[in-house]
Amino acid sequence: MSDKGRLVVISAPSGCGKTTVIQEILARRPDFAYSVSTTTRPPRDNETEGVDYYFVTKDEFKRRIENGLFVEWELVHGHYYGTERTAVRDRLERGVNVLLDIDVNGGAHIKRLFPDSLLIFLEPPSIEELQRRLRNRQADDETAIARRLERFPLEMKKGAAYQFHIVNDDLERTVKEILRIIDSQTATEKPSNDQAQYIGK
Repeated sequence: MSDKGRLVVISAPSGCGKTTVIQEILARRPDFAYSVSTTTRPPRDNETEGVDYYFVTKDEFKRRIENGLFVEWELVHGHYYGTERTAVRDRLERGVNVLLDIDVNGGAHIKRLFPDSLLIFLEPPSIEELQRRLRNRQADDETAIARRLERFPLEMKKGAAYQFHIVNDDLERTVKEILRIIDSQTATEKPSNDQAQYIGK
């Protein structure tokens, strides 16, 4: 890994605030590049093509699956999400650190393909706080919010396999902890896989 980039996966239940956390990390660490995912979900009002996501139709997404263009992909909340293979591998080969914002299923797949990758799972302080955040961001109607909350137990269960867990109750503390994890693990060049570490509980 000394001459290649580090792959860091950050996953969290919907509404946990990982997008804001990732933006802060990228603002502070120019040595990291964000891998923009491809999705069939319609763009939200504040989202930009090529910055937040690459937005494609379901037919186009399925064509890319058939052609093996994704290093991982998942069907989440009725929409497809995927990570382009070249966007990850090419950067890592050039020594660029890559930050992935993906679902817990995708994270498990990435770990199998890239054993040296770091998996960090963000948790909300409570289910009540998660509900509040989902409603306050005003991105979904009540049906969509209910669907996201219904998936919460599954995400928490699968997220338990991640190496590091951080309760995201304070943005500054969360960002500092993630950067500390990245730097400490990069220094050893061997991620700690034996036991998950919980921070903020």
